Amino acid sequence: MEKTMMILGASALQVPAIKKAKEMGYRTILVDYDENAVGFPLADVKLVVSTLDQEEVYRQALLYQPDVVITSTSDGPVRTAAYVNEKLGKRPDLSYEDSLCATIKSRMRDRLREKGVPIPEYYAAADFEEFKRAAERLDGYCIVKPADNAGSRGVVLLDGRKENGRQEEVWEEIYTYSRSHSRNGMVMVEEFMTGAEVSVEAVTVEGKTQIIAVTDKYITPPPYFVELAHCEPSRLPDEVQERIKEVALRAVAAIGLENGPSHTEIKVTQEGPKVVELAARLGGDFITSRLVPLSTGVDMVGASVELAAGLEADISPKWRKGAAVQFLHAERAGVLGTVFVPEEARRLKGVEEIVLYKDAGDEVHDTRSSNDRLGHVITAADTPEEAMEIGKRALELIRIEWSAGGTGPKDIGKEPFKR
Repeated sequence: MEKTMMILGASALQVPAIKKAKEMGYRTILVDYDENAVGFPLADVKLVVSTLDQEEVYRQALLYQPDVVITSTSDGPVRTAAYVNEKLGKRPDLSYEDSLCATIKSRMRDRLREKGVPIPEYYAAADFEEFKRAAERLDGYCIVKPADNAGSRGVVLLDGRKENGRQEEVWEEIYTYSRSHSRNGMVMVEEFMTGAEVSVEAVTVEGKTQIIAVTDKYITPPPYFVELAHCEPSRLPDEVQERIKEVALRAVAAIGLENGPSHTEIKVTQEGPKVVELAARLGGDFITSRLVPLSTGVDMVGASVELAAGLEADISPKWRKGAAVQFLHAERAGVLGTVFVPEEARRLKGVEEIVLYKDAGDEVHDTRSSNDRLGHVITAADTPEEAMEIGKRALELIRIEWSAGGTGPKDIGKEPFKR
């Protein structure tokens, strides 16, 4: 009898998992709120349903009786998958209760603190008055973020040193901006941490976690914190990486993941590594779909699907090479005229792909979240340094032209990525 897999999400980042499921012979039921989602052409059954609507997804699962329900790179559907699998009586790789701790930042912080995992000082605010009290405890200098969103949406630095007598107005603007991106209305107020930032890509099998890669992350400067590049393997000293891995393993254990991938973001502070966030899923931004296979030879996407299906997965590294993804971004708002990618850029040795997200006539904003990025370049080489350098050369060749009223041609590849 043909087996069926329900996959929550049909966006571009979910496509590798969808393809793996079909390669394994599964009949695929794809769920996405966007009827034009790029993965839908691969579906045996297409369901235009929000992946966050737990009851409706459960109702559809009762109708179609999938053997397993999974998601790949999105946080919210992690909760839905856990909820539906439990309701169907299937052995969950992450319990629904633990899925809440893996996807709602206030509950995640509470669980990690309870288990003694290093984290920044934090407060959860349900309204503006609670927000003000929390910000005052951190001297008006802190990170503000929605309690349950991703992709840097709504994340901003509150810097009381730059308010020029407008404290109440500025604080309310920042609170409103962050809360507008929070699905449950809660806003997190956290200690601002300085230091190198990495993510740890890992796979857990029967409660035992194996770290596959440590990824260096490059972020826009404050007040917003948008990821502009990722590079593997990390170039931090070995002793620092060992401390990072130890914290990541403790965090995964604290969340309660039994089987599946995880993506743990960590800041290396003067007090040592501290967890920024943890996701009980594959890392996005092409980290696990492209960089990990290029740098280690491990197919984490395939492994995650195999584990969800109850199969053994090969997660042993095959090699150690360099891989990077660098994102195109605009430093101002405006209307795009043309983004020109010359063949010379695509033909550079080591360039795996160059993809644009925006078209001529699209209105773009300064980079406040991952949705504001214009495209990406993925590169591979013998070392991470070489992979990053190839990507920078490709970026230097790409040109943006703005429509009438813009600034004209703009070289977007000159800004160096700094730690």
